[in-house]
This record gives sequence, structure tokens and C-alpha cells, in this order.
Amino acid sequence: MQMLPQTIRVADKQTSLIQYKSVPVMTTEQLAEFYGTDVDNIRKNFSNNSGRFVGEKHYFKVEGAELNKLRLCVNNIHVQISGKARSLTLWTEKGAARHAKILDTDQAWDIFEQLEEVYFSVKEKSHLPMLPNFTDPAEAARAWAQEFEAKQIAEKQVAELAPKAEALETIADTSNTYCLRECAKTIGIKESELIQLLIDKKWIYRDADRKLQPHAQFVINGVFNNRTSPVIKNQYDGKERVFLHMRVTAFGLTRITGLVNKTRKEKKVA
Repeated sequence: MQMLPQTIRVADKQTSLIQYKSVPVMTTEQLAEFYGTDVDNIRKNFSNNSGRFVGEKHYFKVEGAELNKLRLCVNNIHVQISGKARSLTLWTEKGAARHAKILDTDQAWDIFEQLEEVYFSVKEKSHLPMLPNFTDPAEAARAWAQEFEAKQIAEKQVAELAPKAEALETIADTSNTYCLRECAKTIGIKESELIQLLIDKKWIYRDADRKLQPHAQFVINGVFNNRTSPVIKNQYDGKERVFLHMRVTAFGLTRITGLVNKTRKEKKVA
């Protein structure tokens, strides 16, 4: 395992980036701290769901002389390996995702998304690219040709991505809101499946009248808002009522799309 000369901050917690066999990994202690649970719970979930974890894919188990080597190069303020430990479990990105799925809390999923972006995306830079020998005409010509080809590819990618970026910017700037049926149609998922997914992930819930309502934190985060209906007068008791209709914001549509795509990806992995 290697300690990279870099730290990251996720949810106001700072930790060192570590790799094992050139793969970004986390210790059980790191995972428990970020997911808002305790080490014993992580270990218990692993034990109870051992059939869903595959060695070298979801985790690495380090023992013996290899473990002793790790103690010498890893221990610092952010990552500690107990001198009494006889083995060490290191979790890969897929292992961290599996634990988030088992815990199934908003904090675990939110933290995993951040870890996915800023921790597990880091790749080891084992060497710097070698400069060509420009005194050799043939090597210089090859280097120029490779640079020109790379530039052409980059320009093509920029041209292809520009319309998508512009469309996304337009969506983000619009003040339009959407019902879940419109969102489901846009994403390409059944409305009933989308509703169940959002309920399971605790983004929304059904109130006493079985109406769908957003959880407060997702209203604060700008994913949903409540649109007030016109005043309705009951023809029987004469009382006036106002109803709240849940709507998805443009920003919320992008977040929900990401959630659906993430869920589909996890099902394929599982």
C-alpha cells in the first residue's frame, strides 16, 4: 500500500489518499467515519453479507509480512494500523459502494458520491512522460505527429461536447419545474419505478393522504419545491383549502437522472 502525498476533504473530514496494488482503497476505520457508523457495524455487515463481497474486487485482505510493511509506510495522523491487528481489510471503490448499499442511509450515499468523485478517481502517477529526443529528426517527427493527432482528437471531443454543455447550462438556468411523470419520461424509466426508487432512497414520502411529498432536506437542497394550488372551496362545508403540489426543479432533474443512472450501474455490478 502506498500513501500519496495528498489529502482530501469530504464532508468536513480530511483523510490521506492511499493505494494498494495501484488501486485506491480505504480502511474499515476510514469507511466507518465517513459513513457515520462504527467499525463493528461495518464488520458485521461484511460478515452477514460475505457472499456479496469478492476478494480482489470489493476488498483486499492483507496479512503477515505484508501487513508489517504497511505499518511502516502508512501510519500517520489520518490513517492508523493497530500494532495488534493480525490482518487488514482494504475496501475498493466497489466495496465502498456495496457498504453504502447495505447501510442505505442518505449520508452513506451522499458521502460515497463524493468519494467516487474525489477519492477513488485518483490514479497513481508512477512516472512522468518522457520527452522526445529532438536532435533525432525521426523521433522529433513522430512526436510532432502524435501531438497533432492528440490535438485533433481533443478539438473533435470539444466540438461534440459543446452542444451538450450548452444544453445542460440552459436546463440549469431555467426556472421551469416538472412533475415526476415528465421526469420519468425524460430519463427513460417507468413512473412507478422512479417513485419507488425515490421513496426507497428517502428523497420523498407519502403523507397521510397518500400524496407524494419531498423530504425537507431535498427542498432545502433545491431538488424539489412545492407549488401552491389555487384556493379551492369545498361545496359541502364551504371551507377554502389550498394544496401543495410537489415539483422537481431543473437542478433536481439532473440529480434524479444521476441517481437513476447510478442505481442502474450498481445493479449491473451486482
